[in-house]
Amino acid sequence: MDNLNIRTAEDVVIRFSGDSGDGMQLTGTLFSDTSALLGNGISTFPDYPAEIRAPQGTVAGVSGFQVHFGSHPVDNPGDYCDVLVAMNPAALKANRRWLKRSATVILDGDSITEDNLRRAGFASDDPIAELGLEEYNVVVPAITTMTREALATTGLDHKSIVKCKNMFALGICFFMFDRPEEHAKSYLTSKFSKKNPAIAEANICAIEAGYNYAANTHTFANTYVAPASLEKGTYRSINGNVATAWGFCAASEKSGRPLFCGSYPITPATVILEELAKRKDLGVKTVQAEDEIAGICTSIGAAFAGNLAVTTTSGPGLSLKSEALGLAVMAELPLVVVDVQRGGPSTGLPTKTEQSDLMQALYGRNGECPTVVVAASSPSDCFHYAFMAAKIALEHMTPVVLLTDGFIANGSEPWRIPSMSDYPAIVPPVVNEAPEGGFMPYARDEKLARGWAFPGTEGLEHRIGGLEKDALRGSISHDPANHQKMVHTRAAKVARVADYIPEQELFGADEGELLVVGWGGTRGHLHTAVEQLQREGQSISLAHFNYINPLPRNAEQLLRRFRRVVVCELNEGQFASYLRQRFEGLHLEQFNKTEGQPFTIVELKEKFSELLNR
Repeated sequence: MDNLNIRTAEDVVIRFSGDSGDGMQLTGTLFSDTSALLGNGISTFPDYPAEIRAPQGTVAGVSGFQVHFGSHPVDNPGDYCDVLVAMNPAALKANRRWLKRSATVILDGDSITEDNLRRAGFASDDPIAELGLEEYNVVVPAITTMTREALATTGLDHKSIVKCKNMFALGICFFMFDRPEEHAKSYLTSKFSKKNPAIAEANICAIEAGYNYAANTHTFANTYVAPASLEKGTYRSINGNVATAWGFCAASEKSGRPLFCGSYPITPATVILEELAKRKDLGVKTVQAEDEIAGICTSIGAAFAGNLAVTTTSGPGLSLKSEALGLAVMAELPLVVVDVQRGGPSTGLPTKTEQSDLMQALYGRNGECPTVVVAASSPSDCFHYAFMAAKIALEHMTPVVLLTDGFIANGSEPWRIPSMSDYPAIVPPVVNEAPEGGFMPYARDEKLARGWAFPGTEGLEHRIGGLEKDALRGSISHDPANHQKMVHTRAAKVARVADYIPEQELFGADEGELLVVGWGGTRGHLHTAVEQLQREGQSISLAHFNYINPLPRNAEQLLRRFRRVVVCELNEGQFASYLRQRFEGLHLEQFNKTEGQPFTIVELKEKFSELLNR
């Protein structure tokens, strides 16, 4: 194509969408990984149907993958898409509201059948007109037919050939945005060549056919997105669950304690267990337990035996783990519980994101049972906060709840691989021999952490369990004054963690008209909305929290410097309620959303502008 027809763009949002069996997650992953390798900033949003086997061809069964890539660092997957690839009418209908006015829509023309239109809920045989897309750039190639023609001589059966149509669509997008095909081809060869090389060859052929079709029809604009200016280093694309697993591996290395994970599979946390199970080369031990309770109990046993102990789950599993988590608090053992939050209550929306487990993490146990609560904010910084959660647990001899969510757990972005020399040492209070006068298992250091004595060590025998224990000797105690002392001590130990975490930072001025407050996985959207309003000259700043309990020591001071404070959460106001409880008389506005979807930049800017103009 003539270079005069190549336009440039700072960033682009593409959404791949189709039935669960159409391979949209793989298609989106290959496109985003290719863009990351080219040096673009990327942020992705895999969007799975909530039902495992939703009826094929229905809106409920649509699976999507959105990727935002740009010539600058990208911290959110974008609100509305420049390109929608829809493999059937249901995908088109489900994503109609996410189209920009100038969007290109690529719809598989072979999917526009009477049955598919009926299952998708269309009233007519013209989905383009029914959805009001006449003014959009809608292209309706016969993707399935062209895929069959391209693979006619492969010897594969009809079903296997049709499964390659997602790679045909990927080839079209590779042409549209000047992406090389080598990474995708290499991945397919590696994935299929040993078991079924014909499948690998067919998928590669489909990519080439899609690319050539787009190049030869002159229907598709060719857009160039330059590499981003990123900090020098070695990068890879990583999702939040994998980053979490690797953060624990790093903490194990730094602490010198072996890593153990006992977990029960649950959406959307399972990948952490799967990733850790691959790391036998690093000495990681994993147990896929029979249920959530067994998962945390094996981890508590591993902590008692001297391991960096981890258990992973989502909201329903955290409920089941609550009694055993109380045991870990009473026994004062280092344990990290990862809660990858999802829509609830009950089974709720298993594949959709939410931030509604905060109160459960803070208070969801019987008795006075404080734990440290930490929240990660992006796919890549799941590594950092998994490391820090482990460091706090090990050095303070206390359980830590690490909150992520389905959005950042499944989403991916470029991650600059750190040097382990960049990370601090982890020094747990291990006791190797009895001091003069004998071992007192609940004698405490400056952090109020008790000594960690491993079973089988001569002279360090001690009692441990769920019953209250003597404040020094550890023997079972029912003395009222001793119980009062231990309740206060366990709470003070958690509160003292505030001395070992960084002060809260602000993005923007340290005082002004409006302070936006967020926590956890909403950071990318909040940061973008605040940054855009700052460029428009608005007096607005952002305080995004990662340390929830205890809060950073300067938190109250920052919050009281602004005329208005709005707390934005994907729940009905849990962090706002917590802040009001902690800081008497603090007036807070709220902006809440519980749709199973992240915030959009548009709705955030509208809310912030409304508050600024009051």
